[in-house]
Amino acid sequence: MELGALKMMTRLLLSGNQFSGKIPSEIGLLSNLEQLNLASNNLRGPIPDDLGYCSKLFNLNLSKNNLGESIPSSISYINALQSLDLSQNSFFGNIPQQFGKLQSLEILNLSHNMLNGSIPKALNDLHGLRFVNISYNQLEGPIPDLKAFHEASFNALRNNKGLCGNATGLMPCVLSSRGNHGHTKSTKLIILFVLPLFGGLLILLFILVASFLTFCKKTPTKKSEPMEEQDGDIFTILGFNGRILHDSIIEATEDFSSDYCIGSGGYGSVYKAALPTGQVVAVKKLHQSEDSILINNLKAFESEIIALLELRHRNIVQMYGFCSHPKHSFLIYEFMERGSLRMVLSNNEQAKELDWKKRLNVVKGLANALTYMHHEHSQPIVHRDISSNNVLLDLDYEARVSDFGTARILKPDSSNWTSLAGTYGYIAPELAYTMRVDEKCDVYSFGVLTIEVLMGTHPGDLLSYLSSSASASTLPFMSNDQHVLLKDVIDKRLSPPEIEAAEGVVSTIKIAFACLNDNPQHRPTMQQVAQALSRQPLPLSSPFSTVKLGELLGHVICND
Repeated sequence: MELGALKMMTRLLLSGNQFSGKIPSEIGLLSNLEQLNLASNNLRGPIPDDLGYCSKLFNLNLSKNNLGESIPSSISYINALQSLDLSQNSFFGNIPQQFGKLQSLEILNLSHNMLNGSIPKALNDLHGLRFVNISYNQLEGPIPDLKAFHEASFNALRNNKGLCGNATGLMPCVLSSRGNHGHTKSTKLIILFVLPLFGGLLILLFILVASFLTFCKKTPTKKSEPMEEQDGDIFTILGFNGRILHDSIIEATEDFSSDYCIGSGGYGSVYKAALPTGQVVAVKKLHQSEDSILINNLKAFESEIIALLELRHRNIVQMYGFCSHPKHSFLIYEFMERGSLRMVLSNNEQAKELDWKKRLNVVKGLANALTYMHHEHSQPIVHRDISSNNVLLDLDYEARVSDFGTARILKPDSSNWTSLAGTYGYIAPELAYTMRVDEKCDVYSFGVLTIEVLMGTHPGDLLSYLSSSASASTLPFMSNDQHVLLKDVIDKRLSPPEIEAAEGVVSTIKIAFACLNDNPQHRPTMQQVAQALSRQPLPLSSPFSTVKLGELLGHVICND
């Protein structure tokens, strides 16, 4: 029976499954539908406009999927809607102005998306709204004058581009007419002459200008700074004036004191900075050698930086902007509370918190991010350095890939890609004899990282054993006369996985091994990997405790 034929259905509750693909437009034929819950699946694509025909719907939950594009204004036709949850997807663009028509709306959750622009003034008409969460977007400007917004917690409004208003953690809104009059370092005076309609006004204007110029001549001016200090390029980021934000970051980190350093890498050190708005960001201060490269070639990097600023995916750490200054340059990113995957796996307590379900979800998130970069972005981008150090986790242990394009920004014309194409232990074997870095290098690194997630440690010894016919004694947990059991390889800090988790672990290991094929042409694409991970795993033919690694090798991933 087709979905559209179920016209008397009032509830459709399908959350927490493995459904993939798009939401069918036939959903709009369910004219009596009152509750629709498709949360926690792997649905992609846009919300169909036809959903607006479900006029009796009062509860709509599409959260925790991979839905994207803009939120359709047709949702505003659902007059009965009381609860709307579109959180943890990849929606971008503005919040529809038409949402102001949802007079019955009490609960609105749009968090963890990539919505931008200002909040429509029409939302001031939602007087029945009791709960709102718009955190982790790119929204800016004043919040609506509603009790639900004024009494919202900081966590419900945090990590946006520049919200202001009367709410916890937000700065008061300031009239834009003030401009940048506070910058006394400027040495240029621009006077705008306005031709008045009446002669009296013209005379008055001349008197005022003459008086101002006379005052300027009598006032001692501060000694001008060297031109390179004064005109250092500073991008406007986070919706704030670039220089103001630069000064805020210097103050928040006490001029990049080691007390605020939360990590370091090949290109720079990362600092935690709390801005005056209450928003916390991660600041990657570039090492001096990379800094000088950017200072001398800044114009050539602008298009690259803009491209990275436009990346929109729930599993990619949002890059907010770049700041260049004669003293230092830094990149500004969304702050991830739990830090890197490597840090979590190396901490016994945190590793135990990262249970099998969460670990499998981390792998899926990583696959979705790479699929977006390789296949769904307007211009395919290769990460080049997938490792547990470059995968960050938020409070809910959702994976976010970081450092996309850092190497390409810093050295876009390098002819020796092998010197900067990854972290030792994750690099595809073909890079030992070729300088070509492509998507299949990321696929190999993904395979290594997937096994690391399930083992709890880097699988160096296991990879060596699998790629050669070396003695089994290279592995401490096996002897020459027995096969390796999967249960002996995975992280022993967790209890052995059961039923669904066990099926997921076996299926995921098979996919990881396929990604480790020595021949890059025989590796699957990340799109194929993401599709395979979204399918329901097959039931195990034997108890998990008896599954051997050798049984999982040679798996082939095919298209749907």
